Amino acid sequence: MMVPLAGLVDTAFLGHLADINQLAGTILGGILFDYLYRILKFLRSSTNALTASAPDRETEVKVLLRSLFVALTIGFAILILQYPIRSLGFWLLNSNPAIELAGMNYFDGRIWGAPAVLSNFVLIGWFLGREKTGTVLLMSIAGNGVNVILDYYCINSWGSWGAGLATALSQYSAFLIGSIVAIKTSGGAFTSISLATIFAKEAFTATVTLKANILIRFLLLISVYAIFTNISAQLGTEILTQNGLLIQIALFSQFTIQGIGMTTQSLVGNLQKEGKVTQILPLLQVSIVTSTTIAVSVAMLTILFPHQVFRLLTNHTEIEAAILNYDLWLLPLLVITALAFMLEGYFIGLKEGEVLRNSAISSFFLGFLPLALLAMYYQNNHILWSALTLYMVSLSIALAMHFPRTYQQLANISIKELR
Repeated sequence: MMVPLAGLVDTAFLGHLADINQLAGTILGGILFDYLYRILKFLRSSTNALTASAPDRETEVKVLLRSLFVALTIGFAILILQYPIRSLGFWLLNSNPAIELAGMNYFDGRIWGAPAVLSNFVLIGWFLGREKTGTVLLMSIAGNGVNVILDYYCINSWGSWGAGLATALSQYSAFLIGSIVAIKTSGGAFTSISLATIFAKEAFTATVTLKANILIRFLLLISVYAIFTNISAQLGTEILTQNGLLIQIALFSQFTIQGIGMTTQSLVGNLQKEGKVTQILPLLQVSIVTSTTIAVSVAMLTILFPHQVFRLLTNHTEIEAAILNYDLWLLPLLVITALAFMLEGYFIGLKEGEVLRNSAISSFFLGFLPLALLAMYYQNNHILWSALTLYMVSLSIALAMHFPRTYQQLANISIKELR
């Protein structure tokens, strides 16, 4: 919950500045980081799954070091390529010059946090795989707490660039805390592992393969949101801002639900490792009920009390009034997203990377893209929201179709072990 709360604070500070272009530009610039970072969250999910199935402390540390190597390599590559990424990104988003300038300023401030962000994904996945959820909470509170504190000064002083800088600095504070805890809880395993064992061909290949499959899943999910935002921008500044505020509410629900999904990943992997297969189905049922309850609560709170909710995010009354035409879409979107994320947690816990990859591909091309193109052709925001919702429906159906096979395989393995 701390991640979207910090994002909502960013939005609230920017939404109360006199120049609405600062808010619109940050929403536009933020989509580039959503595209970069939410794609790269495969580092977190894959590290979680690999750690949960590791048989001993030394193997867990090897998983961490392999994953950190991949994360830092990508992070420094992003820094080196930041100007081409920025130019290409804003060329694709294609907004008016004032909004684009504010978005570029936001990008320039936030990009320097890339190595810390990706390393934090790995650390969070590693701690979750070890069921050290208290450490994850500590990292999140520290990082996002620093972000909120810095926002007040940085945004009021430098606008959108300050918002980006505050976010970047907060990531390094979370990384520092996570690194200290990782070293202290490793039992000295960091000093006893050689480079040769870290980069052993079979283990390293298995790590990269799982990460690649989950990467494709994240790539397509973020492509959906990128296309959604890009089409929103083509529909005008007001639609872009309205949809951006609604997506902030959706992300608040989704990030909260992802906490349950990540826990599901860890517990499914641990239950499989321990041979407690009969506990997996009840776990998944509890996860689905809990996550859908949260989704319904967030959606209904927004629908029933829209003025109170959106007034916290902006004082531009024309935006607040127009947004009421679309807030009903939050209910089906958030509920179906909750179901999809819990099923994904189950498959990630089993390290079923191919199922995740193939389900995401079919949902993108058959569920989302046709309606998104219609929305762009007819310049219709309701069709655009229906495309986003249908993507989640398609994803849930595709994953559910694979559930009986994988659960039966788990049951068969458990029976053989009992014999």
